[in-house]
Amino acid sequence: MNPLIKTAVILFLATLSLASCKSSKQCAKKKELTFVEKTEKAHHKEAFSAKEAIQFDIQLFFGSKERLNATITLLTNSSKGIIEFKNGSKIITDHDKVFYSPDVPSEKSVRFDAYTWSYFFLFPYKMNDGGTIWEKYNNTEADHEDFDSQRLTFEAGTGDAPDDWYIVYTNKKTNLIEKAAYIVTAMGNKEKAEKNPHAIKYTNYTEINGIAIATKWSFWEWVSGKGLTKEIGNATLSNIKFISVKENTFTPASGFKTI
Repeated sequence: MNPLIKTAVILFLATLSLASCKSSKQCAKKKELTFVEKTEKAHHKEAFSAKEAIQFDIQLFFGSKERLNATITLLTNSSKGIIEFKNGSKIITDHDKVFYSPDVPSEKSVRFDAYTWSYFFLFPYKMNDGGTIWEKYNNTEADHEDFDSQRLTFEAGTGDAPDDWYIVYTNKKTNLIEKAAYIVTAMGNKEKAEKNPHAIKYTNYTEINGIAIATKWSFWEWVSGKGLTKEIGNATLSNIKFISVKENTFTPASGFKTI
């Protein structure tokens, strides 16, 4: 082969190899999962969403006072839910509508109860909902190397409380959500809420039909840069099971009030 032609072929093959390598790296980078995608995968969102509904008992305490003792039933797409208290009273959600029986334990907190506890439970499966905004969070806490962390905010008009925000921590080894700091603006304003942020910690993960679900929640005071500071509440989830529902499962009975 002519030396000039041979040299040209070698240069061409080398260039092609470099281009292929560069392309592969770019492809690998494109295929790298985002924070949300990794978390959803760890929580088996696809398998969870394929189920119709899930039901569980929850007993929740703040301090030494029982705050909630009920059975909660939720469609896995989060569109409808029921909280049935031990006295038989109910709160029913149907998208943005809330119905409740007159004998609920606290009429004042009906709307808060209707959405808060279900959101904490369904959180791993709602991370990519419309209106969610994810951004990097500079975690400077003592144990920051153990977690991946991002900040969640919401577009205006999203849900009941678009001014809420969350700092979400996933365990680097499992990609499961371990804790989430948050503010609650539903009963006040953002400025007031940011003076008193809290956090929920998810522990005792148990597999239900192959899907990891936390059976223990603890609630904490939270300080930016320090993290969890003082435990203020806890909840136990039990009798967790996927179920099928009837056509009238979420239909409020005669005499129910509405918000």
